Amino acid sequence: MAKDAPLTVAVIGAGIVGLCAALEIQRAGHHVILIEPGDPGGRQAASYGNATWINPGAIAPISLPGLWRKVPGFLLDPTGPFTVRWRDLPRHAGWLARFIAAGRDWDRIATIARRRYPLCKDTVADHRTYAAEAGMGHLIRQQGLVYVYPDRSAFAAESRIWTMRQELGVRFSEVEEAELRRLQPELSPRYRFGARLDDAGQIADPGAYCAALARLLEARGAQRVGARAASFVLDDGKLRAVMTDQGPVACQRAVLAAGIGSAGLARLAGDRVPLISERGYHIVIPEPGVELGAGLMPSDGQMGVVSTPQGLRLAGQVELADPAAEPDWRRAEILLGFARKMFPGQADRFGTPAIDRWMGNRPSTPDGLPCIGFASRSPDILHAFGHAHTGLTQAPATGKLVAALIDGREPPFDPAPYSARRFGR
Repeated sequence: MAKDAPLTVAVIGAGIVGLCAALEIQRAGHHVILIEPGDPGGRQAASYGNATWINPGAIAPISLPGLWRKVPGFLLDPTGPFTVRWRDLPRHAGWLARFIAAGRDWDRIATIARRRYPLCKDTVADHRTYAAEAGMGHLIRQQGLVYVYPDRSAFAAESRIWTMRQELGVRFSEVEEAELRRLQPELSPRYRFGARLDDAGQIADPGAYCAALARLLEARGAQRVGARAASFVLDDGKLRAVMTDQGPVACQRAVLAAGIGSAGLARLAGDRVPLISERGYHIVIPEPGVELGAGLMPSDGQMGVVSTPQGLRLAGQVELADPAAEPDWRRAEILLGFARKMFPGQADRFGTPAIDRWMGNRPSTPDGLPCIGFASRSPDILHAFGHAHTGLTQAPATGKLVAALIDGREPPFDPAPYSARRFGR
């Protein structure tokens, strides 16, 4: 329980990060008001459509040394795994420059990896706890995640990242071709080597999971307000309310976990965060004729491939574009092409018109780290956004850190690297 009188805490955003923060704040004895205009776990949320992975080994940022050489290709090839729309280049140029600089050398990547690891390492155990409390324990699967390669040399080309994982204590096993065939007989013989993150897993249906966590919060006394946060009511630096499109919501603390919608509110709270949409796509193929145990990631596609209750999901792609821009459904066709390439024996099943296609806006900072901690204008406002494509993995640790900061308790790990002030004001 909280050391002092319980506080009323408004959590802005009911994606996975906001929900985990709300659960931890509620666990500390405070009253939670969840402000969210849409349904928790709905298709509008980035949390709905991810690759389902909960991965202690998600330590690497996207920007790695040598990436700058590939930027012209990002602009010229709209079907590549990472693309930038030409019309959005002027507004994203500054972010892209910072993004490339963040991955300019391996010493810097090692520093980022060390800072990401505390957000990732206990993710499976934490989600197991939440899922059990919400009556959704069956959604947690822990059979590892396997990166699959054409051969061992392709794996060796990524050896720096795997070595960093090993040095941090992330367990993995090498999977030779015979074992790979045994684990997944339907997988194309073009993939002859694998590396399995042994302690990783997945949340089979993230949308249903988020909806269940929201119900759990309400069953424990949280209040849900169907509104969009617009600003903060401050009195000499003290938070009095969150102003929404439905009126003020009185509170003593606020947690900003609104995903891609966080940048404007963060600015009102005194912090200018370079946050853009790293748009991701997924397809779900019903009745695919293949059931995966461990999730897969092909080295030549860099997308998550998992079995879900709805079918085979392929999720990934990085598209830097305005959040309001129309989806480029060619991205979904790329994913479908990889499904056929990975499972050629089932390819004739993959032409069904029942395939679900989805696009969502993942909130990304240029340095691969989220923003967590006190806002500059008021210590009553805390940031919890910018997790990009690892929000599902990093949400529980983020929630624990935010709850500790609200209580003034010893934080579970150093919050300094995640401060929004690293970007200046």
